[in-house]
This record gives sequence, structure tokens and C-alpha cells, in this order.
Amino acid sequence: QVQLLESGGGLVQPGGPLRLSCAAPGRAFPGSAMGWFRQAPGKGRVFVSVIDWNNDKTYYADSVNGRFTVSRDNAKSTVYLQMNNLKPEDTAVYYCAARDGHCRIAGMTWTSEYDYWGQGTQVTVSS
Repeated sequence: QVQLLESGGGLVQPGGPLRLSCAAPGRAFPGSAMGWFRQAPGKGRVFVSVIDWNNDKTYYADSVNGRFTVSRDNAKSTVYLQMNNLKPEDTAVYYCAARDGHCRIAGMTWTSEYDYWGQGTQVTVSS
């Protein structure tokens, strides 16, 4: 019963920034944990980052740590992924996902741990 609406994808040059949004209309909060995953052409869907909605704790994949920042806006029931210093290898369809049940943030790196998914938004990093 949770609908996740993603936006913010597009074309950006290497080194540039981009911010993705994932909103859950009609919800007080999107989920107990909100994750970001990405899937490049011919690749599987892999973990990017996750945020605990209640305590704001975060966890990042090594490939994006230091470049990406996940955050939330309680009033808008929205989670954001701020991506800086983008690289061509970051090109992928980015998905947000919500987990309803109790969980450990550090363990939320698998797609099977989530209950709801957004439709995905394309991010292309190219010069």
C-alpha cells in the first residue's frame, strides 16, 4: 500500500551533481528504512545507500561513500539522494525502496529485505 514516486534523474557530465527524490504521498513516513539501489545495463540491482527514517542513521556502499549523501524530509515524507562528483560508472537506473518492519540499517543491502519499490529513474553520466 506504499507508492514510491521517484524523480530527478537525467544527463550530467562527469564530476557534476544530481539529486534524486523519492516521495511517498499520503504516508506519514515512507518506511522504517529507505534504501537506494541502482542497476546498470546488463548488471544486477545493487545497493547504494539506506537511511533509517526514525533516527537518521545511514549506510553507504563503498563505491559511493564520500560522494553520495542520503537524507530525508519528514514534512514532505520524502527521501533524497544527493550525488556529487559523478562518474560514468554511476550510470544506471536508480530505485528507491521501503522497508516496513524492524531492521538493522547495516543489513539492508539486499533487495529481498524491502517491501516496496519505486519505478526507477535514469541517471546518465557522460561527457
